[in-house]
Amino acid sequence: MSAPASMFKYGFRIRTRSGTPVENLVVQARDQAEAERKLNQVYPHCEITECRVIQTAISDDSVNLESIISLISRQRDDKSGD
Repeated sequence: MSAPASMFKYGFRIRTRSGTPVENLVVQARDQAEAERKLNQVYPHCEITECRVIQTAISDDSVNLESIISLISRQRDDKSGD
């Protein structure tokens, strides 16, 4: 089994073919070219006015058991303080 490919999130601001601006579109892809292809499937003939990477690479070890337990503990503490 091969290692999973790194995925990135790209934030877009576009203008649709009818001229309507659309902001805060987020597409997850391996690279910017793939993200733009996915975007053009949803908004054909759109004009991309801005593109930015909004998150670093996603990897399998980004969420570990310790961070999940810590999150659950904080939620319990918040509820008991009500």
